Order: sequence, then structure tokens, then C-alpha cells
Amino acid sequence: MSLAIALFLIIVLAVGFHFASPWWITPIASNWVRMDDMLTITLVITGVLFVAINLFMVIALVRYRNRKGHRATYEPHNRRLEWWLIGVTSVGVAALLAPGLFVYADFVRPPPHVLQMEVLGQQWQWRFRFAGPGGKLGTTDVRYISDDNPFGLNPGDPNGRDNYLIDAPEVHLPLNRPIQVLTRSRDVLHDFYVPPFRARMNMVPGMVTTFWFTPTKAGRYDILCAQLCGIGHANMRGVVVVEDQASFARWLARQTTFEQQQAKMQTAAATAGGSAHALADQGKALAAAKGCVACHTVNGSPLVGPTWKGLYGKTETMADGSTAKVDEAYLRAFIRNPKARVVKGFAPIMPTFDLSEQELSALVTYIEAQGGPAASSAAKP
Repeated sequence: MSLAIALFLIIVLAVGFHFASPWWITPIASNWVRMDDMLTITLVITGVLFVAINLFMVIALVRYRNRKGHRATYEPHNRRLEWWLIGVTSVGVAALLAPGLFVYADFVRPPPHVLQMEVLGQQWQWRFRFAGPGGKLGTTDVRYISDDNPFGLNPGDPNGRDNYLIDAPEVHLPLNRPIQVLTRSRDVLHDFYVPPFRARMNMVPGMVTTFWFTPTKAGRYDILCAQLCGIGHANMRGVVVVEDQASFARWLARQTTFEQQQAKMQTAAATAGGSAHALADQGKALAAAKGCVACHTVNGSPLVGPTWKGLYGKTETMADGSTAKVDEAYLRAFIRNPKARVVKGFAPIMPTFDLSEQELSALVTYIEAQGGPAASSAAKP
């Protein structure tokens, strides 16, 4: 009898917690309300089944409990019950799967005249690409991927010369316009997910996966990676800004095209001997764009990574007990391969970034500009 009471309380508490829970899905901000409908269907069917099975067990425990004068009857087969179970189960499974199949077919079949956006995932950062004034995305190939061309755009394809490249975790989208998302991964399995859009897709290395949605509410929305992609998975975040068409057009026009990016790199290479101040400013902007500031501060307080204030010239102790002086060679080697040596007291979660020699020099110069041990000590009263 105690077991029957316990099962009944589990039913009451589970159903009560569902309705009293403070954790509800985020308000929807896209056209995919049918995704919420699929979730509701799943909750209703599985919830009814959960209650029915546990109530049946409660009734069976009470009705067929061990009592004097009552004896259980051995009945190995009950064809009527078996057919009922087969029929109810089949209807339940069909109700779970069939609507989802129709919704998914629409989810991957975009309407005409969509705006295409490519999303490139890499441990643990996001990049985005839009077609330029020509209206077409250029072709890509893994053979062209390099530190200077992380998207792998084909330099010989004229359609890609005017493509806008967003090498930052923030992307803007126009309100009430269908967006086709083309996703790629450069390393492991990722998943592009914006909860209020109810839209997500696995990003599989070696292939392009696609879906579409229409943003219906202006605002800022978090981008999450919904596949465990490594130790820094939780830090793989970004932002989608949904705004009116005019604001989006102005934002997009300010972005760098592939052709402009290549020209900038050539200019930077030609003027690599520029002032240290200019190089440090470039490194500061790069640290913000690459998300370095999420793990490293310049005010002396460490986060998940060492602070850059007073770092240059300091002697660091490694996890294996060895020591190393933080100089230019150390920083270059560490940024290129952060897991080769682990600083004591910090987890090896820093990802490998694609940086050109110019960008690497700028970042090292910026870290050097934050001073060394002597400078940081002198600054203290």
C-alpha cells in the first residue's frame, strides 16, 4: 500500500510542478509557432501516458494486493489486451511523429526570395557571411581555407568578391524577412540555435546544412551552440540583432567585403613596420572581435584566463611545474597552440584562433602594451 501511495504522490507532484514551474519556454520571435505546437503535442501525449501508466500501477497494487482469501490467477496471454496496447501505442507514435515530419519538410524548404546567411562554426566562435550587391554567395572549398581566408572562399569566383564577411559574434537581421541559414563547421559538430526563433540546425563538418525562419520581433537574441563541442562549449555564444530593413541595410553596408579584406591584408603586410601604438590599437579591436576579452582582462583581475595587465615579462609557472618567461616568442607560441603548455591554476579551454601574422603581431603588441611586472608593481600605491 505504501508503494501505491508513493506512486500517486509522484503523479500529483509531477503534474503540479509542470503547471507551477517558473521555467517556461521563451516568448517566440519567429514564424515557427508550429515548433511550439509540436512540443505541446509531445508533452500532452507523454504526460497522459505517464499518468495513465502510474495510475494503472496504483490501481493494480491496491486491487491485487496480498489479502487473505484471494489468490492471483495465472494468465500468460490476453489477446484482447495485447491488441488494445498495439493500437493505442501505434496511434500515440503516429501522433508524435507525423506532424513533425510535415513541419520539418517546411523547415528545410525555404520560400522564394529569401535572404541567405551563411554561419560558420568553429571552436568556439561564430562567423557570418552575406551576399553582396551582386546577390550571390561565392563558392567555397576546404582547399582555400587559411588564416587569411577562414571561410575558404574561392578567390577565382567573381560572385564571392563582394560577399560581406562578419568575423565577429554579433550579426544583424532584417525584421519580417525570410532568412535561409546555410551552416558549416570547420572542426567538430556544432549546432546553431537561437531559442526565441525556435530554429536550430546541426552543423556537420564536411557538409552544408540548411533551414529558414522569419524574425517577427525586433530585439537582441542570444546565439547558443546546442551540441557539446568541447571544453569551451559553454563560451560559444553570440548575438542576433533583429531590426528594421533600413537599419539592417546600413549595418550591412559597413561590413567588410572579401575583396576589401584581401586588400587590407595586403596593405597591412606592406606597412607591417607601422607604429607600435597603431598596432596595439589593432590588437585591442581584434581582442574584442575574437572574444578574448571574455576570458582575459586588462585591469588585473583574472577570469577563466590570466589577466593581461602586467603579464608581459612575467615568469609563469606551468601545470607541470616548469616555468617560462612571457615574452614575444612565448605569446606567439601560446596563441598559436594554447594547449601545448597549460598555466598553473587555469583550465586548458582556450581555443585555437585563425590569425594572420599581422593579426598575431597586433595582438602580441596589445598584450605587451598592458605592461610588465615592474610596471604593474610601480602603479600600486
